[in-house]
Amino acid sequence: MGLKNDLINTKVEALKLQGVLDDNIDISNGSPIETEAELTKEAIINFLTQCEFKVTKFNAPIVLEDIKIPDQPVNVELSTLMGEWGPVLDAIKKIPGAIAFVEPLEDLIKKTIEPLLEGGSTLPALNLSKDDGGLESTGYVYIGEDPDSQDGFDVEDENGQREFTTVKLFREDIEEFL
Repeated sequence: MGLKNDLINTKVEALKLQGVLDDNIDISNGSPIETEAELTKEAIINFLTQCEFKVTKFNAPIVLEDIKIPDQPVNVELSTLMGEWGPVLDAIKKIPGAIAFVEPLEDLIKKTIEPLLEGGSTLPALNLSKDDGGLESTGYVYIGEDPDSQDGFDVEDENGQREFTTVKLFREDIEEFL
């Protein structure tokens, strides 16, 4: 069983094809056939461990474990900051003679809240973790053709892993080892 035994069995079968009888084939430890199989096995191992294999196709889901977003400045509309007073001031302006004292008051309010309009408010930082149950997110990584979504592949089982993963050995990468 294994590479070395397969090499020995191949040599034995080749000798039988040449007419050599089983009794004349020595495969004991230290025999020429066993020694050749051991050396060939080591040569193959040496070759494969020196080679560089390339991933040419790889589709895999990823799961985000943590996401942290710092405080974010928020732009706020003037009408939001005027709140309930905006419509009240508009209604008071319709009263004859009230516009003279409402407009300066409205201008003062606008001037006071103007610094809050652009970046004047802050959305609190987000610190989410899947362990805390606060983050549920997936995505995918790929090498080769973009599958466009996680629905384009399934690597949950061995068949999916075979179909959506490919590793190759390119001859030009191993010429120096041949």
